[in-house]
Amino acid sequence: MRRAVFSGPVRAWCGITCGRLFFCVLLVSFTVAGGFGCGSRDARQSDMEQGAVKVSTITVSPADVPVSFKFIARVESSQEVNIEARVSGFLDKRLYTEGSIVKKGQKLFLMDQKPFKAQLDQARAVLARQKAALEVARLNLARVRPLAAASAVSQKDLDDAIGRFESTSAAVEEAKAKVEQAALNLSYTVITSPVTGISSYAQQADGTYLHPSNSLLTTVSVISPVYINFSVSENDWLRYRDEIAKGLLVEPKDKNFIAEVILSDGTVFRYTGKVTFANPSYDSRTGTFLIRATVDNPQGILRPNQYVHVRLKGAVRRKAVLVPQRAVQPTSKGYVVWVVEKDGRAEPRPVTVGEWHGNDWFINDGLRKGDRVVVDGVLRLRPGSLVKATPLSDEKKAEGGAGAAGDSAKSASR
Repeated sequence: MRRAVFSGPVRAWCGITCGRLFFCVLLVSFTVAGGFGCGSRDARQSDMEQGAVKVSTITVSPADVPVSFKFIARVESSQEVNIEARVSGFLDKRLYTEGSIVKKGQKLFLMDQKPFKAQLDQARAVLARQKAALEVARLNLARVRPLAAASAVSQKDLDDAIGRFESTSAAVEEAKAKVEQAALNLSYTVITSPVTGISSYAQQADGTYLHPSNSLLTTVSVISPVYINFSVSENDWLRYRDEIAKGLLVEPKDKNFIAEVILSDGTVFRYTGKVTFANPSYDSRTGTFLIRATVDNPQGILRPNQYVHVRLKGAVRRKAVLVPQRAVQPTSKGYVVWVVEKDGRAEPRPVTVGEWHGNDWFINDGLRKGDRVVVDGVLRLRPGSLVKATPLSDEKKAEGGAGAAGDSAKSASR
């Protein structure tokens, strides 16, 4: 095979060209390598940011928080009166509409009055007879007294005249009492309501003969004001007292809690009341003690034996720490929250929880002012996880606390 032979000038041109090409390739190599070296730091930082867990946080800021306590309660009439027949006789008719509101003094039942009118007439006749006898005795005594003074009659005659006068005087008083009793019995045949309230059904039918064993006719219950009765367990009471002793909870002045009634459909009753009675002893069967609030009920919306919720308002938690419930995680050793440390990494922190407050949770111990607590994204965290934290928006806070209405429900026993 024949080799190509180049002349001198040609060989020189080829050498120069190859050298230049090698230099260009080497320059491009260094340029590319230098570019990758300068961008490696930004690349590593970008990779770390891409690996960080995105979370939403809140900053702990202790504040005084008004709290309330919610209980299941039962409405009770402030005065429930049994309407009973005071005399024996036949029930003539019912004069009211069962279940209606009756006024004080309104007629409810009417008994057969004829026997009682006859008794009254008889008593009056007896009284008239005794008054006549008294007048005769008085006149007789008036005649005998001067004669006895003149010794015209014996002392026995005077004593007899005085005795007859005093005896008939007593008989008159007895007859007056019988007239009054007969008049009372007649008045008892018209049975009226002693209070204004809601009436119950009639327990005796028209025409029934009433006597002491079946004298109950109906009941009338006062519905304004009404009592709101509820029970507090021993555990709740001890926890409440302990929080007051530790300064976590402050009672209202003079312990004047405001009682707010919540109906079964969630409607808040228009009128509020106050706690007026607390049973000094526990119920040995249930381990609770009774508390009563008195509430005005002018429109009669609340009825006896109706079940409602009562919310006691007026207490304040001093320097309370609140975090959303979804930020608190239960563990086998208690409760923890995730806190973002200064280096941007999340670490779990044990906390002591209190009661719920709407959709938030009181934290009694474990958090300090300025701590950043992770609210959203906690399920993706591990100890030491790098996080990209953004403050929880007001909209999400509002969504998380919807339905709270500033109400602190009792937490379940832990």
